[in-house]
Amino acid sequence: MTRELWLFNGSIIVYVFFIIAEIILSNYQKRESYNAKDSSLSIWFAIAGGSLDFVMRGICFVVLDYFNQHAVYQPNLIYLYPLWAWIVVFICQDFFFYWLHRAEHSIRILWAVHSNHHSSEYFNFTVALRSSVLQPLYRFAFYIPIALLGFDGLTIMFVYAVNQIYQFFLHTEYLNQWNKLGYIFVTPSHHQVHHAKNDVYLDRNMGQVLIIWDRMFGTFQKELKNEKPIYGLTKQIKTYHPINSIFIEFIRLFKDISASKSYLDKIKHLINSPNWKP
Repeated sequence: MTRELWLFNGSIIVYVFFIIAEIILSNYQKRESYNAKDSSLSIWFAIAGGSLDFVMRGICFVVLDYFNQHAVYQPNLIYLYPLWAWIVVFICQDFFFYWLHRAEHSIRILWAVHSNHHSSEYFNFTVALRSSVLQPLYRFAFYIPIALLGFDGLTIMFVYAVNQIYQFFLHTEYLNQWNKLGYIFVTPSHHQVHHAKNDVYLDRNMGQVLIIWDRMFGTFQKELKNEKPIYGLTKQIKTYHPINSIFIEFIRLFKDISASKSYLDKIKHLINSPNWKP
């Protein structure tokens, strides 16, 4: 059994355990942390996104390995310098994830994809499964620079998968003791801010594992004591339909494009920020 299969099977077991534990704890404390329809939609997104990810895997590895073969440094660094190579891949993957994530909040056509993940009005471990369903179509393109450094596609995407497990544990209102690590690492509090639709919290804390990129590039926002996060989209999708819920932001986007008479405005709707208006 490959390391990837072990990681997948192990992560599923861990996810199920913590989701059940959080449901039991939140019910015991009489906190309305879960909604059956909302969590079911999150699981549907995970299945749909995971299926597309599986289909795209071949293309992802072919593209990354092509650039790996044309790397500035040809030998596979993982075998020459294992420890340092894994550290370099981790830092690079986290860095380029930040820019992938920031692009999804800044470019409307990408936001139409990523909005899937933000559409829940709850914040719990099932929201971590609420994938940006169509993201596998372009995610790998952001990791081409890592391949050009001499790392193969399997290594890059394995580190991405490991870092996504870390991300799972950020989707909770528990684990507050984690916040002591918040100068370097993304914490659940940071990620609560990221999922909030309060004006002061919009488009903040884009990091996957390290919060240092947000601090460096001006997107950091700590959780304020007098500003409780309100989760969801500024324009909620208001549907649990399995297909409509995936494409509703695309429908809104193309309605705006159709309503624009200027071809330049039509293009701007695609590439400008989600709140841009002519």
